[in-house]
Amino acid sequence: MRRISVAGLALALALVFAPTTAASSLLTLREDGSTFVREDRYLPAERLASVARARTTPSATAKAPTRLTVQSAAKRKRKPKRTVRRELSRLLKASAIDRTTYSAHRATYTQARKLRSKLRGARRSAMDAVLDNLDDVAARGDLTASRLPALFETVARNRQWWSDGPLLSYGRRVSFRGSPLVWQYYSGEGLQIQWLGTFGKANALWKSRKHDDELRELLDAALGLAAQRAGGIAFEYLFDFDGGRPPWVSGLSQGTALQALSRAAVRLGEPRYFQAARAGLGIFGAAPPSGVRVSTDAGAHYLIYSFASKLRVLNAFTQAVNGLHDFALLANDPVGRELYAAGEAQLRAELPRYDTGAWSRYSLHREADLSYHKLSRDFLRNLCTRATDDAARAAAATGQGAPAGGATPVVPPAPAPVPSPAPVDPAIYCDAAERFTTYLDQPPKISFVSRRARAGKPASLKLKVSKPAYVKLAVKRGTRTVTVLSARLGSGRRSLRWRKPRAGSGYEVQLRATDLAGNVGSAEGELKVLKARKKKR
Repeated sequence: MRRISVAGLALALALVFAPTTAASSLLTLREDGSTFVREDRYLPAERLASVARARTTPSATAKAPTRLTVQSAAKRKRKPKRTVRRELSRLLKASAIDRTTYSAHRATYTQARKLRSKLRGARRSAMDAVLDNLDDVAARGDLTASRLPALFETVARNRQWWSDGPLLSYGRRVSFRGSPLVWQYYSGEGLQIQWLGTFGKANALWKSRKHDDELRELLDAALGLAAQRAGGIAFEYLFDFDGGRPPWVSGLSQGTALQALSRAAVRLGEPRYFQAARAGLGIFGAAPPSGVRVSTDAGAHYLIYSFASKLRVLNAFTQAVNGLHDFALLANDPVGRELYAAGEAQLRAELPRYDTGAWSRYSLHREADLSYHKLSRDFLRNLCTRATDDAARAAAATGQGAPAGGATPVVPPAPAPVPSPAPVDPAIYCDAAERFTTYLDQPPKISFVSRRARAGKPASLKLKVSKPAYVKLAVKRGTRTVTVLSARLGSGRRSLRWRKPRAGSGYEVQLRATDLAGNVGSAEGELKVLKARKKKR
């Protein structure tokens, strides 16, 4: 089965996410099958709304790889013991669902299968993917009553779109008239609920202070699709994803959900949103694959994906900590405080490893692209602000810095409890955000390392670059350009391959590096190409 690559994933949402003045395009399907494009100023920019994005592709409309391999196709021919219809019957007999729910979901499944048999091409592929995912969830015994709403909403919406809607390019976000949820199209996986985009929009609506009714509608729709998981509720992703089989969860999107729910609880005077957020803490206390917690000596790392226990992503972890902070603060919740403290302690210990001295890392093993670099910077700024505010509240509560009394000693009242969560030194986050900003204006440093090459075989011309950059290397002899080599390179010692060097001295090498923010650095060097070795007879 085709899996979306995990290497280029996790485009995140900031706390204040996209500015409310930056509209984002959303394709909406009407009930009659027609569509219209509207600019939704509360929907975060596309680079921030995707929790799953494939490694860079040649174009958004490039043909997707075939979803099914020979092995997975053969697997489908073997009828599993658990099927969707059998699992629905089991839930009905166990009184986990009522007859009305059973009939509605069975009808949705039957109608979708009938539509699939009539479709061709990309529409058929999308409908295949969604139904295959549902079949696989049922076959593994994961078709629980609480998961039915989101799973069958996904099937129903795909049936609606591929019956009447247009073909979509990869990553296109869409909505349906009458529903506030954000969906996204993934080649080979169909339309899927975009939880990160949905809760990012909720945060933007909260920030606007003018759309409380819309905020309530969106959160209620989202909560109606939450599933029981890890002793609480979670907003699950329901598609295959680079080795991760549905349903899986993300600490990034769940943290953003806690944030939006907590804010709405205060703004709207709705304690039920606090209750929902409290139930959403479950995955932060559970180890993968059920949850996203990886316990450490310092505290805990919260994973971007519940199925990728070794992947550590800076922007995702930072935003999860931000979300837990806001819940702990607004709800004054002891469990929230503990989870925030564990995550903050680990992030504090881990953060230096994401700083190369000239750029940031997306994960511990890969440098960030420009969007991820800025995103991590923004999340760190948010955490800097939160930690600074916590310290100020704690100082005010304990009377620190208050002026001395008069000549007659006055016994002060007992200090108020330290606000939740407990204050920490914000410097590490503030300083990192400032450095990441500085890196955006610093030109890359580049130097030529090689001094000799040998004719008669391809030569690896070695160079050193301080940060990710688009590098151009020109080899010249006199006024003549012998060869030009170019590539996007990561930082450190790298090489470019010169296929047919010719023996000679006096080669001049000119290097030009343009980093991801557009800053330019250059260098020169000299190269001598030795004669080819004579072949032994």
